Amino acid sequence: MKMKRVLSGIQPSGKLHLGNLVGALSNWVKLQQQYDCFFFIADLHALTTGYENVKNLPEDTLDVAVDLLSVGLDPKKCTIFKQSDVPEHAELHLLLSMITPLPWLERVPTYKSKINELKDKDLGTYGFLGYPVLQAADILIYQADLVPVGEDQLPHIELTREIARRFNFFYKKVFKEPQELLAEFPVLPGIDGRKMSKSYGNTIALSDPEDLVREKVNMMITDPARVTKKDLGHPEVCTVFDYHGIFNKGQVDKIAAECRSAERGCVECKKEFLADLLEFLSPIRKRRAEILKNRKLVEEMLVTGMVRAKSEATLTLLEAKRAMGLIG
Repeated sequence: MKMKRVLSGIQPSGKLHLGNLVGALSNWVKLQQQYDCFFFIADLHALTTGYENVKNLPEDTLDVAVDLLSVGLDPKKCTIFKQSDVPEHAELHLLLSMITPLPWLERVPTYKSKINELKDKDLGTYGFLGYPVLQAADILIYQADLVPVGEDQLPHIELTREIARRFNFFYKKVFKEPQELLAEFPVLPGIDGRKMSKSYGNTIALSDPEDLVREKVNMMITDPARVTKKDLGHPEVCTVFDYHGIFNKGQVDKIAAECRSAERGCVECKKEFLADLLEFLSPIRKRRAEILKNRKLVEEMLVTGMVRAKSEATLTLLEAKRAMGLIG
Protein backbone atom coordinates (compact mmCIF):
# COMPACT_ATOMS: atom_id res chain seq x y z
CA MET A 1 0.00 0.00 0.00
CA LYS A 2 1.39 3.38 -1.04
CA MET A 3 2.45 5.57 1.88
CA LYS A 4 0.84 8.96 2.26
CA ARG A 5 3.15 11.85 1.51
CA VAL A 6 4.07 14.52 4.05
CA LEU A 7 5.64 17.88 3.13
CA SER A 8 7.20 20.44 5.44
CA GLY A 9 10.00 23.00 5.38
CA ILE A 10 12.11 25.16 7.64
CA GLN A 11 13.84 28.46 6.94
CA PRO A 12 17.63 28.88 7.21
CA SER A 13 17.29 32.31 8.82
CA GLY A 14 19.87 31.60 11.52
CA LYS A 15 20.84 28.76 13.82
CA LEU A 16 18.06 26.31 14.67
CA HIS A 17 17.06 26.36 18.31
CA LEU A 18 15.11 24.50 20.97
CA GLY A 19 11.88 26.13 19.81
CA ASN A 20 12.39 24.63 16.33
CA LEU A 21 13.13 21.24 17.88
CA VAL A 22 10.08 20.95 20.14
CA GLY A 23 7.87 22.84 17.68
CA ALA A 24 8.61 20.86 14.52
CA LEU A 25 11.74 18.76 14.23
CA SER A 26 10.91 16.21 16.93
CA ASN A 27 7.63 15.63 15.11
CA TRP A 28 9.45 15.23 11.78
CA VAL A 29 11.62 12.49 13.27
CA LYS A 30 8.47 10.55 14.20
CA LEU A 31 6.74 11.19 10.86
CA GLN A 32 9.61 9.75 8.82
CA GLN A 33 8.79 6.35 10.31
CA GLN A 34 5.19 6.41 9.05
CA TYR A 35 5.04 8.47 5.85
CA ASP A 36 6.84 9.31 2.61
CA CYS A 37 8.32 12.55 3.92
CA PHE A 38 9.75 15.46 1.95
CA PHE A 39 11.53 17.97 4.20
CA PHE A 40 13.12 21.01 2.60
CA ILE A 41 15.32 23.90 3.67
CA ALA A 42 13.29 26.93 2.63
CA ASP A 43 16.01 29.28 1.42
CA LEU A 44 13.64 31.05 -0.99
CA HIS A 45 11.27 31.75 1.88
CA ALA A 46 14.19 33.15 3.89
CA LEU A 47 14.48 35.90 1.27
CA THR A 48 10.93 37.15 1.97
CA THR A 49 12.09 38.82 5.19
CA GLY A 50 15.89 38.66 4.84
CA TYR A 51 16.41 39.75 1.24
CA GLU A 52 18.70 42.65 2.17
CA ASN A 53 21.33 40.49 3.86
CA VAL A 54 22.18 37.18 2.22
CA LYS A 55 25.87 37.00 3.13
CA ASN A 56 25.37 34.11 5.57
CA LEU A 57 22.61 32.31 3.66
CA PRO A 58 24.79 29.55 2.11
CA GLU A 59 26.44 28.74 5.45
CA ASP A 60 23.14 28.97 7.34
CA THR A 61 21.56 26.58 4.84
CA LEU A 62 24.30 24.01 5.33
CA ASP A 63 24.08 24.44 9.11
CA VAL A 64 20.36 23.68 9.00
CA ALA A 65 21.08 20.50 7.05
CA VAL A 66 23.58 19.49 9.73
CA ASP A 67 21.01 20.20 12.46
CA LEU A 68 18.35 18.15 10.68
CA LEU A 69 20.66 15.15 10.67
CA SER A 70 21.77 15.83 14.25
CA VAL A 71 18.24 15.64 15.66
CA GLY A 72 17.62 12.28 14.01
CA LEU A 73 16.32 12.75 10.47
CA ASP A 74 17.55 9.89 8.30
CA PRO A 75 18.02 10.50 4.55
CA LYS A 76 17.33 6.79 4.02
CA LYS A 77 13.84 7.31 5.48
CA CYS A 78 12.98 10.77 4.14
CA THR A 79 13.91 13.18 1.36
CA ILE A 80 15.88 16.23 2.52
CA PHE A 81 16.68 18.97 0.02
CA LYS A 82 17.18 22.69 -0.54
CA GLN A 83 14.17 24.54 -1.94
CA SER A 84 16.09 26.63 -4.48
CA ASP A 85 17.75 23.50 -5.91
CA VAL A 86 14.33 22.57 -7.33
CA PRO A 87 13.35 25.53 -9.56
CA GLU A 88 9.97 23.92 -10.18
CA HIS A 89 8.88 25.48 -6.86
CA ALA A 90 9.47 28.97 -8.24
CA GLU A 91 7.90 28.23 -11.63
CA LEU A 92 4.73 26.78 -10.12
CA HIS A 93 4.63 29.76 -7.76
CA LEU A 94 4.59 32.04 -10.81
CA LEU A 95 1.78 30.06 -12.46
CA LEU A 96 -0.33 30.01 -9.29
CA SER A 97 0.21 33.74 -8.75
CA MET A 98 -1.63 34.37 -12.03
CA ILE A 99 -4.89 33.02 -10.59
CA THR A 100 -4.63 33.96 -6.89
CA PRO A 101 -6.86 36.95 -5.97
CA LEU A 102 -5.04 39.70 -4.10
CA PRO A 103 -7.59 39.84 -1.22
CA TRP A 104 -6.84 36.18 -0.45
CA LEU A 105 -3.28 37.17 0.42
CA GLU A 106 -4.17 40.32 2.32
CA ARG A 107 -6.47 38.40 4.65
CA VAL A 108 -3.81 35.85 5.75
CA PRO A 109 -3.62 36.37 9.56
CA THR A 110 0.16 36.17 9.76
CA TYR A 111 0.62 38.91 7.14
CA LYS A 112 -0.08 41.84 9.48
CA SER A 113 1.21 40.12 12.60
CA LYS A 114 4.60 39.48 10.98
CA ILE A 115 4.83 43.09 9.84
CA ASN A 116 4.24 44.20 13.44
CA GLU A 117 6.77 41.68 14.75
CA LEU A 118 9.47 42.81 12.30
CA LYS A 119 8.92 46.56 12.38
CA ASP A 120 12.59 47.24 11.60
CA LYS A 121 12.32 45.56 8.20
CA ASP A 122 10.78 46.87 4.97
CA LEU A 123 8.23 44.18 4.18
CA GLY A 124 6.32 46.14 1.56
CA THR A 125 7.37 43.73 -1.17
CA TYR A 126 5.49 41.33 -3.44
CA GLY A 127 7.70 38.52 -2.17
CA PHE A 128 6.44 39.00 1.37
CA LEU A 129 2.80 39.47 0.37
CA GLY A 130 2.97 36.50 -2.00
CA TYR A 131 4.86 34.05 0.18
CA PRO A 132 1.66 32.03 0.89
CA VAL A 133 1.46 31.36 -2.86
CA LEU A 134 5.03 30.07 -2.82
CA GLN A 135 4.09 28.01 0.23
CA ALA A 136 1.14 26.58 -1.72
CA ALA A 137 3.48 25.75 -4.60
CA ASP A 138 5.84 23.96 -2.20
CA ILE A 139 3.00 21.71 -1.09
CA LEU A 140 1.17 21.19 -4.39
CA ILE A 141 4.28 20.47 -6.48
CA TYR A 142 4.72 17.20 -4.57
CA GLN A 143 1.03 16.31 -4.43
CA ALA A 144 1.38 16.18 -0.64
CA ASP A 145 -1.40 14.43 1.26
CA LEU A 146 -0.55 15.88 4.66
CA VAL A 147 1.15 18.98 6.02
CA PRO A 148 2.12 19.01 9.72
CA VAL A 149 1.00 22.30 11.27
CA GLY A 150 -0.11 23.90 14.48
CA GLU A 151 -3.47 25.64 14.74
CA ASP A 152 -1.96 29.03 13.88
CA GLN A 153 -0.95 27.69 10.45
CA LEU A 154 -4.37 26.33 9.48
CA PRO A 155 -5.25 29.42 7.38
CA HIS A 156 -2.21 28.71 5.20
CA ILE A 157 -3.34 25.17 4.48
CA GLU A 158 -6.87 26.34 3.70
CA LEU A 159 -5.45 28.95 1.31
CA THR A 160 -3.45 26.21 -0.40
CA ARG A 161 -6.64 24.18 -0.83
CA GLU A 162 -8.46 27.22 -2.22
CA ILE A 163 -5.70 27.83 -4.77
CA ALA A 164 -5.74 24.15 -5.76
CA ARG A 165 -9.55 24.22 -6.15
CA ARG A 166 -9.39 27.39 -8.24
CA PHE A 167 -6.76 25.91 -10.54
CA ASN A 168 -8.64 22.62 -10.88
CA PHE A 169 -11.86 24.53 -11.66
CA PHE A 170 -10.31 26.80 -14.33
CA TYR A 171 -8.33 24.11 -16.12
CA LYS A 172 -8.48 20.47 -15.10
CA LYS A 173 -7.96 18.51 -11.92
CA VAL A 174 -4.21 18.49 -11.45
CA PHE A 175 -3.69 19.06 -7.74
CA LYS A 176 -4.67 17.16 -4.63
CA GLU A 177 -6.17 19.22 -1.83
CA PRO A 178 -3.76 18.67 1.05
CA GLN A 179 -4.98 18.08 4.58
CA GLU A 180 -3.45 19.40 7.77
CA LEU A 181 -1.74 16.95 10.07
CA LEU A 182 -2.65 18.79 13.23
CA ALA A 183 -0.21 18.38 16.06
CA GLU A 184 0.33 20.09 19.36
CA PHE A 185 3.41 22.21 18.94
CA PRO A 186 4.50 23.66 22.28
CA VAL A 187 5.42 27.34 22.09
CA LEU A 188 8.74 27.50 23.87
CA PRO A 189 9.59 30.78 25.61
CA GLY A 190 12.97 32.37 25.01
CA ILE A 191 15.41 33.11 27.79
CA ASP A 192 13.74 36.53 28.24
CA GLY A 193 10.22 35.07 28.60
CA ARG A 194 8.99 36.10 25.15
CA LYS A 195 8.38 33.53 22.40
CA MET A 196 11.69 31.96 21.41
CA SER A 197 12.62 33.61 18.12
CA LYS A 198 15.81 34.37 16.24
CA SER A 199 14.46 37.86 15.59
CA TYR A 200 14.33 38.46 19.36
CA GLY A 201 17.84 37.11 19.99
CA ASN A 202 16.55 35.01 22.91
CA THR A 203 17.22 31.49 21.68
CA ILE A 204 19.16 28.46 22.87
CA ALA A 205 20.64 27.09 19.64
CA LEU A 206 21.01 23.36 19.07
CA SER A 207 24.64 24.04 18.15
CA ASP A 208 25.44 26.15 21.24
CA PRO A 209 28.41 24.74 23.19
CA GLU A 210 27.74 23.56 26.74
CA ASP A 211 29.25 26.62 28.43
CA LEU A 212 27.01 28.93 26.39
CA VAL A 213 23.93 26.84 27.24
CA ARG A 214 24.84 27.20 30.94
CA GLU A 215 25.24 30.94 30.54
CA LYS A 216 21.88 31.32 28.80
CA VAL A 217 20.00 29.18 31.34
CA ASN A 218 21.48 31.26 34.17
CA MET A 219 20.12 34.37 32.41
CA MET A 220 16.58 32.96 32.20
CA ILE A 221 13.79 34.88 33.89
CA THR A 222 12.11 33.21 36.86
CA ASP A 223 9.29 34.45 39.12
CA PRO A 224 10.00 38.21 39.55
CA ALA A 225 8.01 38.26 42.81
CA ARG A 226 10.43 35.86 44.52
CA VAL A 227 13.18 37.96 46.06
CA THR A 228 14.33 35.26 48.49
CA LYS A 229 13.80 31.52 48.68
CA LYS A 230 11.31 32.03 51.51
CA ASP A 231 8.91 33.91 49.21
CA LEU A 232 6.06 31.80 47.86
CA GLY A 233 6.43 31.11 44.14
CA HIS A 234 4.14 31.40 41.14
CA PRO A 235 5.33 28.77 38.63
CA GLU A 236 2.78 29.84 36.01
CA VAL A 237 4.80 33.04 35.38
CA CYS A 238 8.23 31.38 35.44
CA THR A 239 10.08 30.70 32.19
CA VAL A 240 12.14 27.92 33.76
CA PHE A 241 8.96 26.14 34.88
CA ASP A 242 7.68 26.23 31.28
CA TYR A 243 10.80 24.32 30.29
CA HIS A 244 10.29 21.77 33.07
CA GLY A 245 6.86 21.16 31.55
CA ILE A 246 8.54 20.01 28.33
CA PHE A 247 11.82 18.44 29.43
CA ASN A 248 10.85 17.12 32.86
CA LYS A 249 7.16 16.24 32.55
CA GLY A 250 7.26 13.48 35.15
CA GLN A 251 8.23 15.90 37.91
CA VAL A 252 6.30 18.99 36.88
CA ASP A 253 3.51 18.68 39.49
CA LYS A 254 6.06 18.14 42.27
CA ILE A 255 8.13 21.11 41.09
CA ALA A 256 5.06 23.36 40.98
CA ALA A 257 4.00 22.37 44.51
CA GLU A 258 7.49 22.91 45.91
CA CYS A 259 7.72 26.31 44.21
CA ARG A 260 4.37 27.47 45.56
CA SER A 261 5.26 26.37 49.10
CA ALA A 262 8.78 27.88 48.92
CA GLU A 263 10.40 24.48 49.43
CA ARG A 264 12.27 24.97 46.17
CA GLY A 265 14.36 27.99 45.25
CA CYS A 266 14.89 29.46 41.78
CA VAL A 267 18.62 28.65 41.74
CA GLU A 268 17.91 25.01 42.54
CA CYS A 269 15.18 24.93 39.89
CA LYS A 270 17.54 26.28 37.23
CA LYS A 271 20.25 23.77 38.14
CA GLU A 272 17.84 20.86 37.84
CA PHE A 273 16.54 22.09 34.50
CA LEU A 274 20.08 22.70 33.21
CA ALA A 275 21.08 19.12 34.06
CA ASP A 276 18.02 17.76 32.22
CA LEU A 277 18.63 20.01 29.22
CA LEU A 278 22.31 19.10 28.89
CA GLU A 279 21.42 15.41 29.06
CA PHE A 280 18.76 15.93 26.39
CA LEU A 281 21.14 17.81 24.09
CA SER A 282 24.09 15.45 24.58
CA PRO A 283 23.23 12.91 21.82
CA ILE A 284 22.36 15.74 19.42
CA ARG A 285 25.69 17.41 20.13
CA LYS A 286 27.58 14.12 19.64
CA ARG A 287 25.86 13.41 16.31
CA ARG A 288 26.58 16.95 15.17
CA ALA A 289 30.29 16.58 15.98
CA GLU A 290 30.46 13.38 13.91
CA ILE A 291 28.63 14.96 10.98
CA LEU A 292 30.92 17.99 10.97
CA LYS A 293 33.94 15.74 10.45
CA ASN A 294 32.79 15.35 6.83
CA ARG A 295 30.51 18.14 5.67
CA LYS A 296 30.94 16.91 2.11
CA LEU A 297 28.55 14.10 2.98
CA VAL A 298 25.93 16.69 3.95
CA GLU A 299 26.27 18.38 0.57
CA GLU A 300 25.98 15.00 -1.17
CA MET A 301 22.83 14.25 0.85
CA LEU A 302 21.25 17.50 -0.38
CA VAL A 303 22.11 16.60 -3.98
CA THR A 304 20.55 13.15 -3.58
CA GLY A 305 17.45 14.75 -2.04
CA MET A 306 17.29 17.29 -4.86
CA VAL A 307 17.35 14.55 -7.51
CA ARG A 308 14.40 12.73 -5.96
CA ALA A 309 12.46 15.94 -5.26
CA LYS A 310 13.05 17.24 -8.78
CA SER A 311 11.87 13.98 -10.36
CA GLU A 312 8.54 14.34 -8.54
CA ALA A 313 8.21 18.09 -9.02
CA THR A 314 8.90 17.93 -12.77
CA LEU A 315 5.97 15.60 -13.39
CA THR A 316 3.53 17.86 -11.54
CA LEU A 317 4.79 21.03 -13.21
CA LEU A 318 4.46 19.52 -16.69
CA GLU A 319 0.90 18.53 -15.93
CA ALA A 320 0.10 22.05 -14.67
CA LYS A 321 1.68 23.72 -17.70
CA ARG A 322 -0.17 21.40 -20.04
CA ALA A 323 -3.46 22.22 -18.26
CA MET A 324 -2.77 25.95 -18.69
CA GLY A 325 -2.04 25.57 -22.38
CA LEU A 326 1.66 26.39 -22.09
CA ILE A 327 2.67 23.11 -23.70
CA GLY A 328 0.84 20.79 -26.05
